Amino acid sequence: MEPFQKLTVCLDMHGCPNRCRHCWLGVTPSGTLNEEDLRFVAAAFRPYTQEMEVFDWYREPDFHDGYQKRWELTQLLSDSKTPHFELASFWRAVRDPEYVPWLYGLGVRAVQLTVFGSEKTTDWFFGRRGAYQEILKTIDILLDNGIAPRIQTFVYQRNIDELPHILTLIRELKLKKRCQELGRTFEYFLHQGTCDGENEKLYEDWITPSEIDKIPQKLVDETLRYFQASSLQEVLGETEQELCKMLMQDHSVQSLVVREPVFYVDKNFDVYPNLSTPSPSYCLGNLKAEGAGKVVDTYCKNRSLAQNIRLTVPVSEMVKACGTPDSQRLFKRGDYMSYIHNRYCRQMIS
Repeated sequence: MEPFQKLTVCLDMHGCPNRCRHCWLGVTPSGTLNEEDLRFVAAAFRPYTQEMEVFDWYREPDFHDGYQKRWELTQLLSDSKTPHFELASFWRAVRDPEYVPWLYGLGVRAVQLTVFGSEKTTDWFFGRRGAYQEILKTIDILLDNGIAPRIQTFVYQRNIDELPHILTLIRELKLKKRCQELGRTFEYFLHQGTCDGENEKLYEDWITPSEIDKIPQKLVDETLRYFQASSLQEVLGETEQELCKMLMQDHSVQSLVVREPVFYVDKNFDVYPNLSTPSPSYCLGNLKAEGAGKVVDTYCKNRSLAQNIRLTVPVSEMVKACGTPDSQRLFKRGDYMSYIHNRYCRQMIS
């Protein structure tokens, strides 16, 4: 078996403090793994790749004490070293005065935060009270430490009427002016996210063309600027009805194997490719019980249920079985195919 050109391995060492209803990774119990577990995972996969990169999280970055030491260890275990992502734990930011200065010291100059609308609605989406207030506090902490906040919104029928609240928030917090004072441009965008994981449970809330006019023009402008798009359709996609009609003519199959994969390893050492929500249909095996060789072999030969279905079942057949041809819900084509694929996999399991 030829080694991968590069393999990225992400270990869910401590889970996440939130229980987000929009999370494409799904909501699972948090675990507690240690540095030896991280070393074990890295060592197990190293023979199968020319280049390795290791992360200690795939849900919440820097969650749990000892994040600085874990960062140093992942850098030590990695051949390639990606700078810290523009993602951060607002849970930690309001509890740990060393955290945001540490991010700045790593070169982080922007951090993305999510707001859904009002305090009640934002807390509901994050699955815990206090999340909204923590986000507001984090915005101030970031700006005080030279880091610009970037705001995103996942938009649904449930919260689309609250978008003016976000406009008010941006204005009252003077985010454009305060970011300019840091020499940066304030950024905002909205989108639906992908319809998998917890987010798939909100399918009935998915926006349709009839809701588009409710989006304030200023937020439309900011979104188009961020995505460098010429129209909101480029961002939000087409109706499910249109996509069904189009994909009914698509008889293609596809291997999901790539030369530089990303593997997720959960608290039980089950391994999944970073293709969709870690789920039974995507499971490549258990690293402790079966070893890295078996996991890699399953991936490379498309033996997981989800991979095998995508390799052998035409898109048209999956859409015919799982699509809703009269739905006006808006999807990007790739996101919709992932949604249909996941539904089809669950049908095969049930």
